Amino acid sequence: MTKTVHNTFTIAGFFVTFIGAILFSTKAIIVKLAFANTALDALTLLTLRMLFSLPFYLAAAWIGSSNKSNVKFTKAQWVNIISLGLFGYYLSSLFDFVGLQYISAGLERLILFLYPTFVVLINAFLFKEKISRIQQLALLLTYAGIAIAYWGELDIDSSNKNFFWGSFLIFLCAVTYASYIVGSGRMIPKVGVTKFTAYAMLSSTAGVFIHFLLSGNSKSLDHIGTYWLYGLVLAIIATVIPTFLISIGMKRIGSNNVAIISGIGPVSTIVQAYFILGEKIFPAQIAGTILVVAGVLLIGWKTAGQDTKNLEQTR
Repeated sequence: MTKTVHNTFTIAGFFVTFIGAILFSTKAIIVKLAFANTALDALTLLTLRMLFSLPFYLAAAWIGSSNKSNVKFTKAQWVNIISLGLFGYYLSSLFDFVGLQYISAGLERLILFLYPTFVVLINAFLFKEKISRIQQLALLLTYAGIAIAYWGELDIDSSNKNFFWGSFLIFLCAVTYASYIVGSGRMIPKVGVTKFTAYAMLSSTAGVFIHFLLSGNSKSLDHIGTYWLYGLVLAIIATVIPTFLISIGMKRIGSNNVAIISGIGPVSTIVQAYFILGEKIFPAQIAGTILVVAGVLLIGWKTAGQDTKNLEQTR
């Protein structure tokens, strides 16, 4: 009985994370479509995204807080959760949306997936977590693939004067998102996945709303009837559902493994960008994609191997 449950939970953690990463990868596609088909700017589109996400996070916060097993946050936990929501998710999203105005969806996803490197390094140097050989090899494969594809796109899009600025903004997105992943991996076991995710996202939403109000750009919502569909799809498909899936994944298999499994994101975005946005797929992308997939499969094998080892220890 123990064997079945343990295996199910480990495998479930892998696949929940995998699906969450795929859904997250649709975000860049939706954002690029919104920029191409509307007059929306980055901040307004981000505000719509969080506006339509808000009811779901309010409901999740209420459910988490009314649960019989609910444990009230300490002052330190409140500070940590609000900080992660603001610094880790609000800033990350802002850098991401602005950066997507200047570079392709495929390149955005490739640069963003530098964040697993930061996650693993932060965990290793700040929290003294050992980086296993399998993780090292998976990271090497994944980032070698991303690097090959990135330099290939640099050759193709070299005439874009905002290429490096957009790339830098997405790099900042990766750094701030890595801090959110590391922090959430530490907080979730203490406060629960639903409650943490809800309050962190509510903090992020508050940051976006305050920024939008201070920008004096409220008139851009006069045509919300035309734009609401983009915000709704971003909220449900690319934000709410994958946010909870990734948080569940971190609870099941840990933030390092989530970071590496999520390396499938660039592959998914590149394929979607080709069919939906008409972005080119070139040899360097194909070579990079093969390496990224190899890294994802390797970490999946590692998870299964860990499960077997843990099972032997419980007998």
